[in-house]
Amino acid sequence: MAKEKVILAYSGGLDTTAIIPWLKETYNYDVVCCCVDCGQGEELDGLQERAKMCGATKLYIEDITDEFAEDYIVPCVMADAVYENKYLLGTSMARPGIAKKLVEIARKEGAVAICHGATGKGNDQIRFELGIKALAPDIKIIAPWRDDKWKIGSRQDEIDYCHAHGIHLPFSVDQSYSRDRNLWHISHEGLELEDPGNEPDYSHLLVLTTRPEEAPDEGEYVTMAFEAGVPVSVNGKKMKVADIIRELNRLGGKHGIGIIDIVENRVVGMKSRGVYETPGGTILMEAHKQLEELILDRETMAVKKDLGNRLAQVVYEGKWFTPLREAIEAFVKSTQKYVTGEVKFKLYKGNIIKAGETSPYSLYNESLASFTTGDMYDHHDAEGFITLFGLPLKVRAMKMQEVEEKNQTK
Repeated sequence: MAKEKVILAYSGGLDTTAIIPWLKETYNYDVVCCCVDCGQGEELDGLQERAKMCGATKLYIEDITDEFAEDYIVPCVMADAVYENKYLLGTSMARPGIAKKLVEIARKEGAVAICHGATGKGNDQIRFELGIKALAPDIKIIAPWRDDKWKIGSRQDEIDYCHAHGIHLPFSVDQSYSRDRNLWHISHEGLELEDPGNEPDYSHLLVLTTRPEEAPDEGEYVTMAFEAGVPVSVNGKKMKVADIIRELNRLGGKHGIGIIDIVENRVVGMKSRGVYETPGGTILMEAHKQLEELILDRETMAVKKDLGNRLAQVVYEGKWFTPLREAIEAFVKSTQKYVTGEVKFKLYKGNIIKAGETSPYSLYNESLASFTTGDMYDHHDAEGFITLFGLPLKVRAMKMQEVEEKNQTK
């Protein structure tokens, strides 16, 4: 009789390597590994051989980089979705796409369970599991770090467990940062970052980005074009969204763009400190905002800002596959109909300096904005407007003055 199958979200690191024999030993499953490529690059090299050698029956390597860029990143850029004013949601945006692919492979393989290696302290356990529950409520979820049968408590324990099961890979107990990388960003946690009183060791830490003080002494001008809120070209060269992000990563990394150090509030209730490198994403978000300010009216911008913040929270909490996310995205997409045009900016030592913006749908009217009186605006009209606009203030002040005078006569 064939064994039941489990799909393991696999990265090839120590945690998911140790989980393969543990799943076989503990649950008697056939383990099918699934590595979802969101643009993490060379991290995928050699995974096929590693997974098989560790006892997996099969490994899927599924490239969703374009889907990640177009279906997850672009909606968040359009919304200007930034968590707690700094975090550009690099890990958060990738998780629903990974969960969707895990469910797809589980259905294909007829698996009864999906397993992930996220710890019980982090956000990823929530993001993976909410995604799986929303798409496949019948599939069992296994989280070893929360499982009473998981007796492994440290990196050395994991290495020893692997050795006991004939797995001798070059894992080390040497401390290093905990990192997550994809097309959009790379995050860093651990080591000196665990104490918020410490300055990050950027000379040791940075992967995508040059330290601003070591960036070129000459700035570099960049132009970008958008159509209906979607980026379509960089410096006149048309590209798909994923390639635009890759090119902006190169440019931003060169000029020290997009390094943030943040203490954030995790969904599980604790604060955590991390450093994020998002060079291309930072440029893309700023370029989109730069164009949008020409086109959106004041009230739409105000509501969109509120909903952008709400979307950031929704995505951070792993609630991508929800009616609320769909509704917010629908509103945001409706605001992007005329967000078409070109922006220019200069990259210089960690800064993105505006250098002009144009759009056929620009609401900026030079004759209105100019100090020179034009046909469309009579300065005298402002008097009546101010009278009405300030009427509640005046009425209240008059009432307070009246009360004060009565009190003085008592």
